[in-house]
Amino acid sequence: MHGRELRGLLHPFLLLLILERPGHGYDLIDRLRAMGMPDVEPGHVYRVLRGLERDRSVISVWETTGAGPARRCYELTAKGRHDLRSWTVRLAQLDQVIGACLRRAAGAFEGTRAGRPERYAAARH
Repeated sequence: MHGRELRGLLHPFLLLLILERPGHGYDLIDRLRAMGMPDVEPGHVYRVLRGLERDRSVISVWETTGAGPARRCYELTAKGRHDLRSWTVRLAQLDQVIGACLRRAAGAFEGTRAGRPERYAAARH
């Protein structure tokens, strides 16, 4: 999948990852990649995180322990949990629509392999 197709899903993906375990930006980016988003742009992730913070879905606290510079660690709020539940319902609906589309496409391709001519084949020649 292209990054552009998945960009709109960064909100629920980040909310889910933060629910599973609070983390800082690069940790979340690594976890997004492990989730199947290899081409995620760090700048876009940080913009979404700032938006989630402005929306009060997440809070960030400065983590100063350990080696290296201080970094923001993102944690989910009660509002963020509620938002993730809403996203889950919408994603389940989207899953049904995509599943129906894939089944229909498989049937259509199977029909063309079974010797039925494509409806618009003559128009393409």
